[in-house]
Amino acid sequence: MSTLWVYVRIQLMTFGFGIVGPIFLFVYFAAQPDPTLRWMYWWGLVVTFADILIALLITDGIVAKRTRTER
Repeated sequence: MSTLWVYVRIQLMTFGFGIVGPIFLFVYFAAQPDPTLRWMYWWGLVVTFADILIALLITDGIVAKRTRTER
């Protein structure tokens, strides 16, 4: 399987577990401008960024293991 499809599957899984980040971003942008919701923006970015990094690290590990076993 291509590395891209491995990444997409893992990214969807991490967004399933860490859905709170995208939800925070959606609520922040869907709500009326309110300074008390600024924390949702920053935590949404942090959690979403962490989800993406975790998916990249897991994909790298899977692809590296696959290339070691094919040799």
